[in-house]
Amino acid sequence: MGQRHLGSVLTLVAVALAGNPIPLSISSPSNASEPIRESFVSFSIEFSSFPDFAGNSSTPNNFSYNLLTNLGAIQGSNPIIRVGGNTQDYATYDANQEEALVGTVNVNRSRDYPTTISIGPSYFDSYNTWPGFQYLHGFNLGKNGSAGYDTLVGTVPLVCKVLTSDKLAFFTLGNEPDLFKTSAQGPVRPAGWDESDYVAEYLNKTRTMRQIVERDCPAVIEQGKFRFYSPSFAGTSNSLNIIKTFSSGLDTDQEIAFIDSHNYIGGATQPGVTLQHTLMNHTSTVLSVNKHLNETTLLRDTGLPYLLGETNSLYKLTKPSDSQGAPALSNSFGAALWGVDFNLYCAATGIARVHMHQGTNYRYASWQPMSTPNETIGTKAPYYGNIAVASFLGDLTSGNTSVANIDLDSIYNAAYAAYVNDRLERIALIQMQAYNYTESRSNDERPSEAFSFTLPSDYGVKEVSVQRLMANGSNAITGITYDGVSYNYELDEGLPVPQDNATTGEILKVSEEGVVEVEVPWSSAAVLQLKWD
Repeated sequence: MGQRHLGSVLTLVAVALAGNPIPLSISSPSNASEPIRESFVSFSIEFSSFPDFAGNSSTPNNFSYNLLTNLGAIQGSNPIIRVGGNTQDYATYDANQEEALVGTVNVNRSRDYPTTISIGPSYFDSYNTWPGFQYLHGFNLGKNGSAGYDTLVGTVPLVCKVLTSDKLAFFTLGNEPDLFKTSAQGPVRPAGWDESDYVAEYLNKTRTMRQIVERDCPAVIEQGKFRFYSPSFAGTSNSLNIIKTFSSGLDTDQEIAFIDSHNYIGGATQPGVTLQHTLMNHTSTVLSVNKHLNETTLLRDTGLPYLLGETNSLYKLTKPSDSQGAPALSNSFGAALWGVDFNLYCAATGIARVHMHQGTNYRYASWQPMSTPNETIGTKAPYYGNIAVASFLGDLTSGNTSVANIDLDSIYNAAYAAYVNDRLERIALIQMQAYNYTESRSNDERPSEAFSFTLPSDYGVKEVSVQRLMANGSNAITGITYDGVSYNYELDEGLPVPQDNATTGEILKVSEEGVVEVEVPWSSAAVLQLKWD
């Protein structure tokens, strides 16, 4: 999590409409990140939902593919897809089962996903539907006894054969084992199970996996691809401690590629959770991510990058009636703005990659991959936040891109600067003051925030282009665009379609004094691209 010194680049002054100018010197941003890794915008897909999102060889899900390749075209490499989540630790394997997945939903345990799951050989055909993508397959660690062992040894050959070297990113073993003793779905380890017990079990099973891969897919070993996202813990304050797992020898075999932790801002039904207080709140985001930065500091000696292998807005709490995300919160435009702030703060602070979690019927999902009795197929508001993040970061394969947080000392405003090969190229502004358009009067003017930037006159920037992330308000769930473009399913199955009624091609002039001003409406975001002479 080292910092980079980028030299004298720019001085910024942010001006709020109702406040005094705030000088922000970034002429030598010691807080800038290391270069951002490729595929920073990535996804995690719930194990039981993966066949819905991907389809199979005969009926591939082209809608999902279009949305994912849109992001790949912008950031220079496709998102990496982690297949896992709670249901990976419920799944057992039946070699004679014709169906890809047979799941039973027990409403007394969870109404969002099946908690009794059997997969057959055809499940793995879903890995054949999206050319040009890399995957992490999540293996079941939660199931003990012969069923768990038989599932592991039965599925490892299928996974390594279908995920040939060009498709395989890495593996994961177990989802959030730090909750195995306390899971609301039922404890699967005894109360005394500690970090040493977990590490012993993890090493025993990964060594078994290695033997199978050496036998059936030796190329995976030869190419150095037998590696893991680990330990996939749920958070920073549960019954197992990530620091202790490493001190107990988790990486004894040196097969961990990334330290993997998970993060959610809060519980969907926690008291006091609101769009403004919980999501559209820069301070809330900073506090949530900073918990992980404490871990990265203590884990620095491992030399391993630290990422979020599963994250999103509001997680499911303990009651069976609770849900993955909250209606009118997790699926709103306000959640899209939260996603931009969250991802860019992660990038600025050195989180190596962010996998946004998805699931069929999940309220926080970026898209619904198919129509069900509960949800209609379509692009959701958070997807537009994914597009904005990718656009701000740009093509990560074409140069070294670093990100710096511009501290505005504000709950409702956030700003970031992107440098490509040590030169400032883009500025992101996120305005998170909630604007509920359904409660405003028709003659009310939407408030906005004004920002003024002073650029050194000798840097040759005369114009700045603006790309806006816009909707009618923070509570909107439709009618969203980024740079005047819609990615809605009903227009062209998720491919970009410019909208005649949306502003695009906006150019701001830089004054002779090097000043450029921009207004950002409440509940919107803007990406400023410097046009160098």
